[in-house]
Amino acid sequence: MGKKKKKSRGRQRLQVTTLCISTSMVLILLGLVVAGILIAKNMSVNIKERLPVTMYMDEDLVETEGEQLCEFLKDKPYVLNPKFTSKEQVLEEETKRMGTNPAEFVGGNPYQPQIDFQLTADFAENDSLKWISDELAKLPKVTEITYPKDLIESINRFVRIISLVLLVLAALLLFVSLVLINNTVKLGIYSRRFNIHTMKLVGASWGFIRKPFIKQAIGIGLVASIIANLVLLALWAYFFQVKVNNIITWPVVIITALSVLLFGVIITTVCSGISVNRFLKMKAGELYKI
Repeated sequence: MGKKKKKSRGRQRLQVTTLCISTSMVLILLGLVVAGILIAKNMSVNIKERLPVTMYMDEDLVETEGEQLCEFLKDKPYVLNPKFTSKEQVLEEETKRMGTNPAEFVGGNPYQPQIDFQLTADFAENDSLKWISDELAKLPKVTEITYPKDLIESINRFVRIISLVLLVLAALLLFVSLVLINNTVKLGIYSRRFNIHTMKLVGASWGFIRKPFIKQAIGIGLVASIIANLVLLALWAYFFQVKVNNIITWPVVIITALSVLLFGVIITTVCSGISVNRFLKMKAGELYKI
């Protein structure tokens, strides 16, 4: 009798260990997809906030007026890092770039003073840029506003496609993880189906019978989540070492870890409850047929 109990406990421990490992592997994949969505968002923000917008000014604009305009632009919610460049500075930069002074060929400085800035990511859309250009064009001594219209459209189209692909992948992976974890949980509870039926016969309520299974499922979900988060943390540590902390930020790490923890506990608990209810509804004869 003692040997049978030890064998049964050993089998149960093995099932729990197997469930923890299989669940943690699924959670690692889910965590990578969640992180992928957040990283793609950060990448799109970084790219969008590097797109240049240039305001060309009248030639008679003096440096103090240009600096005042920069201060004015800093208060706009869509402007980042406004910088005034006088026409003399533009000429100097272009001379260095081309290796020759253009003023020698045209008989004077052909450039205009300008203010360069970037847009916040939320406003890096061609529709937004149109009304922003119209608004800024009303400022005194603004002659022209330029921005890479085609590049912005290409970036936004690419971001939309990547986001859609990642969302579809996340939905598919969530479905697959539910099926895999549900099957693993079901196998663990299947071996104890006669114990469930015995408790029913002695008058135990369904809630009382479910309770230990739900507790075990929560414990397995927590352990699997911790294992998955440790693996992901090792991966994030590597990326932090290779200096990509502007894309993989601490909010990405924290949100991913919490998502993995939440998914782990919820999925194992729900699957355990469904499986226990299935066996609770069965009659004695049906238990031998499955």
